[in-house]
Amino acid sequence: MSERLAVGDIAPDFTLTSDTGDQVSLSDLRGRRVIIYFYPAAMTPGCTKQACDFTDSLDSLKAAGYEVVGISPDKPEKLAKFRERDGLTITLLSDPERSTLTAYGAFGEKKLYGKVVEGVIRSTVVVDPEGRVEVAQYNVKATGHVAKLRRDLELD
Repeated sequence: MSERLAVGDIAPDFTLTSDTGDQVSLSDLRGRRVIIYFYPAAMTPGCTKQACDFTDSLDSLKAAGYEVVGISPDKPEKLAKFRERDGLTITLLSDPERSTLTAYGAFGEKKLYGKVVEGVIRSTVVVDPEGRVEVAQYNVKATGHVAKLRRDLELD
């Protein structure tokens, strides 16, 4: 079981490939607030709803000083299809080795339909401009999560 992050922890740096084939590092985003959300699989109903909610909210989040990055184990090619299919404007990153998912406590045992399985734990971590964890939420719901996060961040 990977360790979950707590408020005040240094956010683990990462460099991952995006849906456009670019390399994106957390350190490149230093100086801005970053919402990193971890989701199980592109193009599934819950993950699509969540990605669309973040896309719909992106302009106002950026205006408030936030970048949004979604991370899943999917390959960049699948992420590109996801982006095109659903008109997503958020940055999608590929973590097929699950190293970043694990470092953030977003991969491990979870309950799925009453069974304990190993997989991606739907999670959101907000990193402050200095690279520290400002918010760490685990086992979040796909539907309504962005609205709840906006309230938690006092944006609404």
